[in-house]
Parts: sequence; C-alpha cells; structure tokens
Amino acid sequence: MPKNKTHSGAKKRFRVTGTGKIRHERTRKVHKFAERSRRQVRRLSNDGEITGADARNVKKMLGL
Repeated sequence: MPKNKTHSGAKKRFRVTGTGKIRHERTRKVHKFAERSRRQVRRLSNDGEITGADARNVKKMLGL
C-alpha cells in the first residue's frame, strides 16, 4: 500500500495542538499594520480554531 502524502498547502497553513485541535493564523495579519487600529491588531494576534467538517478535512490533508 502506498504512503499517504501530506497536502503541502495545508501543512503551511495549519498546525495541531497537543490535544489534537487544528489552529490557523488569522487573515490580514501579515502587513499593513499602520492602517489598522491597535484593537484590530490585538484581535488578529490570536490564532483561530477550526471545528466541525472543516477540521475533518484538514486532518485528512495533514495525514492525521
């Protein structure tokens, strides 16, 4: 039986916590912070969590 390959796009965008949850970085967090309020920048600093059917699909892409 062939080995499963990890989806290269998914491995760059998602990470798995110790308890098995899938985390992702929030969008609009890379640059142009001068245009954003400090409140928005602080909100973007926290990683989001993926739940439900999306989490199942991401785990499949990551080979979990």
